[in-house]
Amino acid sequence: MMTMVIGLTGGIGSGKTTVANLFGDYGIDIIDADIIAREVVEPSTVGLNAIVGKLGADILLTDGTLDRSKLRDAIFNEQQLKDWLNGLLHPLIREKMLSNISKATSPYCLLVVPLMVENNLQTMTHRLLVVDVDESVQIDRTQARDNVAPEHVKKILMAQASRQNRNAAADDIISNNGNSAELKNKVAELHQKYIKMSHLY
Repeated sequence: MMTMVIGLTGGIGSGKTTVANLFGDYGIDIIDADIIAREVVEPSTVGLNAIVGKLGADILLTDGTLDRSKLRDAIFNEQQLKDWLNGLLHPLIREKMLSNISKATSPYCLLVVPLMVENNLQTMTHRLLVVDVDESVQIDRTQARDNVAPEHVKKILMAQASRQNRNAAADDIISNNGNSAELKNKVAELHQKYIKMSHLY
């Protein structure tokens, strides 16, 4: 019996983590691509060993973990290096996601991927849930959270799928422009819907 997989995505500052945590409150297994991306480059992993082999031990912090900001700087203007890194990490991340999905024990699980539509990863899911917010809300929230200039947030938005494209790919859309009580109610409704649907898988 396969677990139903609900893909969860949304643009920066949309509140994906908040929504995921609300589903988590119902005991739903959450598989988070951002967490997996960190796990596949932990010390003594294939991922980290390959990065050190390519870039040298200077890419490590003194405790032997990956120096993420140094890696970001290294690939910033180096498209070839960026492509190499993606070619290394994406299959490792995908493999770990599939492994975690196969171990899920809740009636359905959530696969949380920020760039799901951009990387066409909704093919790994049975349904796609998009957290949608107005662009002005995204800018305000990201500014407040990351303490960055609005121009910086706009640049990130430009690099992500447009709101229209993301919403067009969705099976379900949850609007997060309102307050936390409204969001809780919407998640409760979707949870009931997914529980009913999960019996089909």
